[in-house]
Amino acid sequence: MIREKKAYYYILFDLDGTLTDSGPGIMNGFEYAIKKMGNEVTDKAQLRKFVGPPLKDSFGRVLGYSKEDTDKAISLYREYYHEKGGVLENEVYEGVEKLLSDLKEAGKKLIVATSKGARGTNTVLEHFDLRKYFDFVATADDELRPKKVDVIKYALEECGIKDKSKAVMVGDRENDILAANEVGIDSIGVLYGYGDEAELTTAGATYLAKKAWNVKELVE
Repeated sequence: MIREKKAYYYILFDLDGTLTDSGPGIMNGFEYAIKKMGNEVTDKAQLRKFVGPPLKDSFGRVLGYSKEDTDKAISLYREYYHEKGGVLENEVYEGVEKLLSDLKEAGKKLIVATSKGARGTNTVLEHFDLRKYFDFVATADDELRPKKVDVIKYALEECGIKDKSKAVMVGDRENDILAANEVGIDSIGVLYGYGDEAELTTAGATYLAKKAWNVKELVE
């Protein structure tokens, strides 16, 4: 995908699958919740698709749970994730910390925009010492910001970003790209996370980045 490059000042980053490989903990959390709900997971690889999107969407729309069962499953998932160590079954992707350091040094304003809740987000950022790179952290909220588009809008509003041409969303799944498109900002789909080229291209990513360090080339 070839587009004319332009400099961005505000760089919004997804967390799961973009900054850190949180897949193991998330997939284990889904397996735990699904089993507790009385079902079986026959192929754990199928749980990869749940890394990134909002929990309510994954349990409700994709797995077909009722609203009541979705709420129950989310509680079980969070029990595993927060109380049984799932949040730290996780690691920072190669090149991410240098990318953040370089962008910060270059004067960019860095923002986290994630579908993860505040508790898990803060735990991950503090554990891996990434919080220091970000000017603002926008997280999801079951009531106030249930969708990725709500998180991005919140980030733009709280950071006073009026010129959307100066902002870009970096993420690994279609929900990151679709939300960016809906809000009206450009996007970079990263190929090292949990979404593939077809998913990100179909969603309408402005650019694609194979590795973390390629993101720097696209925003300067």
